Amino acid sequence: MICSEDDCDQIAAVVLHIPWDENRVVCAPHARVLGRKDGIVTDPLPDSAEDLLE
Repeated sequence: MICSEDDCDQIAAVVLHIPWDENRVVCAPHARVLGRKDGIVTDPLPDSAEDLLE
């Protein structure tokens, strides 16, 4: 799975649980930045991540 951020082609490593938006999967560098915002919870991406985005 590829990072969901625009213009990023790195492998996704983290799922971001965002209360005011849909969950997103992002690479580790984007997770470090986006995960600092209040309310966002970061979880390592499991082997089967498709069910996390529903």
